[in-house]
Amino acid sequence: MPAVSDSVQRHLVGAMYVEHQSWLQGWLRRKLGNAFDAADLTHDTFVRVLSRDDAPNIREPRAFLGIIAHGLMVNLLRRRSLEAAYLEALACHGEAASPSPEERALVVDALVQIDALLDGLPAKVRRAFLLLQLEGLTHAEIAAQLGVSVSSVRQYIARAMQNCLLLR
Repeated sequence: MPAVSDSVQRHLVGAMYVEHQSWLQGWLRRKLGNAFDAADLTHDTFVRVLSRDDAPNIREPRAFLGIIAHGLMVNLLRRRSLEAAYLEALACHGEAASPSPEERALVVDALVQIDALLDGLPAKVRRAFLLLQLEGLTHAEIAAQLGVSVSSVRQYIARAMQNCLLLR
């Protein structure tokens, strides 16, 4: 199907918004238990839909909106979980390790990116990378823990590092 004009796209998404916004916001409010987050994610969902070119092809709008909103909700909850873990780690180090709000936001953004990178890796690759980076284990020690050969560990680390470079 040929691309639709911007005005037609906006009209189609506008009609979808009028028809389904209330339902989507209610659905998100029930899932999140928070009307403010539900309103934000509803808005973000429609912004995502507006940025797509396939509005005329959407046959099941609620299912479509639900999938987008669910992904945004998972990202929000994951980010909050990472931020809480980071703040908890900071609290253990006392007042001396208290970064500014801007620094905290940058660190949380970096943690979210790292989390996304690690989440996309197979379990053994992720584990090998974390054992090397966080625990400082040698390739042989990692191989013993994972029950694989040292050459497999080298391949795992190379794959993880390649993913890190793609993240940049």
